[in-house]
Amino acid sequence: MESDTLDRLDMELLTALEINGRASFSRLGTVLGASDQTIARRFRRLTAEAGLRVVAIRDAERLGQDQWMLRLRCAPDNALNIADALAKRPDTAWIGLASGGTEIVCLTRPRNPGDYDDLLLGKLPRTPSVLDIRAHQMLHRFYGGPTGWLRRFKVLADDQIAALLPEPALGPARVEPDDEALIAVLERDGRATYPELQRATGRSESAVKRRLATLIGSGAVYIDIEYDSEVFGYPRAAVLWITATPAALHSVGEALATHDQIAYASATAGTSNIVVTAVVKDTAGLYDYLSGPLGQLDGVRHVEASPFLRRVKQLTYRTLPLNSPATRAPSK
Repeated sequence: MESDTLDRLDMELLTALEINGRASFSRLGTVLGASDQTIARRFRRLTAEAGLRVVAIRDAERLGQDQWMLRLRCAPDNALNIADALAKRPDTAWIGLASGGTEIVCLTRPRNPGDYDDLLLGKLPRTPSVLDIRAHQMLHRFYGGPTGWLRRFKVLADDQIAALLPEPALGPARVEPDDEALIAVLERDGRATYPELQRATGRSESAVKRRLATLIGSGAVYIDIEYDSEVFGYPRAAVLWITATPAALHSVGEALATHDQIAYASATAGTSNIVVTAVVKDTAGLYDYLSGPLGQLDGVRHVEASPFLRRVKQLTYRTLPLNSPATRAPSK
């Protein structure tokens, strides 16, 4: 880590929140060896200076729901407007302008077939500035989701991680209709208090605690964080579209999951069969990764890199000024 803004405790706190975003300040302080007042101050500073947000995410893979990675080739003069419109949709995440501003990369998680039809068969084909649409269905996650990129830094010991992990729950990963009000609040603020969740759902506080523990423990929902990776020296990211031989698909994906540069990796259907997000310090770092760890993997036949010009949306929609940093850490 190289940063003039963050120190080791900041990185430890971010990593701890990535493991358990709802852990109390006192629990975080006990694990990290700091007072709860210090942790609270650091949390507020990270929110103000590093773009920290804590939100709940439905794990589409665990829930058996479709996810699609979209590649939209656009006229450059309207690409940002299209990306911004996509960012306002609740079923999109990780939207970025790539390839010099001529391409939009977007992850979409349609809740039902109607959402998918509305976007891919309705709105996008009728948008004049969209010149080409490629949709890649996500088939199998190798890395990412509940396993965050910050763990690559290894700032926490195994016993600290174990002390933070949520308790596992028995039973299948499932979101019931009665859970929608609860999850809706957490999708806006993953650290919403139990009284706030009680008021939103009309359930007792004990019932809210039990149901939330089941949702998280079963893997139906996980608490994630977004942040600005440039504040600790990793301002560049790229989506890599990889074609591996069918026999090597799984071994390549599993190998990619061990690479420090990889924040997300999934097998896909489409013109390439693996898509990953790589986070690096600079363009030289991207070259080193392409020609080194990735280039040395047996079974890789073709790689296409789409460097991000700007991150428009991570997990939540935030209006970004035109001179905002080129990319923000894509950890899931």
